Amino acid sequence: MAVSRRQFLDICKNSAIALGISSLCLSNVEELLASPNAPTILWLEGTSCSGCSVSFLNRISTTSPKTAGEVLIQTVNLRYHPELMAAAGNTAVAVIADIVAKGNYILVVEGGVPTAFGGATCFVWSQNGNDITMLTAVQGLAKGAAAILCIGTCGSFGGVAASNPNPTGVKAVSVVTGKPTVNISGCPPHPDWIVWTIAQLLGKQPLPLDQYSRPTALYGKTVHRQCPRRETEEADTYGQDNRCMEELGCLGPKTYAPCPVTLWNGGVNWCVDTNSQCIGCTQPNFPASPLRSGHGD
Repeated sequence: MAVSRRQFLDICKNSAIALGISSLCLSNVEELLASPNAPTILWLEGTSCSGCSVSFLNRISTTSPKTAGEVLIQTVNLRYHPELMAAAGNTAVAVIADIVAKGNYILVVEGGVPTAFGGATCFVWSQNGNDITMLTAVQGLAKGAAAILCIGTCGSFGGVAASNPNPTGVKAVSVVTGKPTVNISGCPPHPDWIVWTIAQLLGKQPLPLDQYSRPTALYGKTVHRQCPRRETEEADTYGQDNRCMEELGCLGPKTYAPCPVTLWNGGVNWCVDTNSQCIGCTQPNFPASPLRSGHGD
């Protein structure tokens, strides 16, 4: 798939105001995309609801690239995604083999990785008559990846897929591979968080991470700290506009994410602004409640 330098630079510039992509990053991205050796993105999906892919596909922008299709298919050389690519069966498996043979790829993983029964509760493809488990695929592909990017809380920490009683033994990608990952947690994560992180990786920029391997530029502040309702009167029942939801169980004070800044659905809204609590979906022990881990306020 052809790499469109202009389109990817446009998305970087459009994201720079909100998410702080530097001019040096843009310069490095431009230099990299001018090369035919730009990294390929190989996207796997394990135990998940596909919500992270759906969130990303719902990316809406008024400027090019306007959709996730333009970003990933025309722009950053996405060659394998089990739901987006046209190829299937042996043709799709051949794409994976070609990616691995050429090297220089970013492994993107959505969903947790089942480990019980030798991983035989989640198969991702068949090769030479053998069914390949998600566990085998992730462990093998992680060895040659230039970077491993976990999309969503399930891939990052186990998430809903690893909730008790977890009969299939779902674990985070970093646990089953033993390799460092960059975690874009959320259930699901915002599409702009994914775009920003890919831009940083392609732009060869330092990517400071917190103790849970999340970019501090995105996950460095609590939702409560950034919430426009922080200093307002406490809500004592649901449906009260412009009131802080903390007394009703909002987990914003212990949850790290930029939701109040990036907003959702094309900048229309976010959870608390609909008079719902933050449920802590970016945290490593989600969906447990109350949170047992985090940085504090």
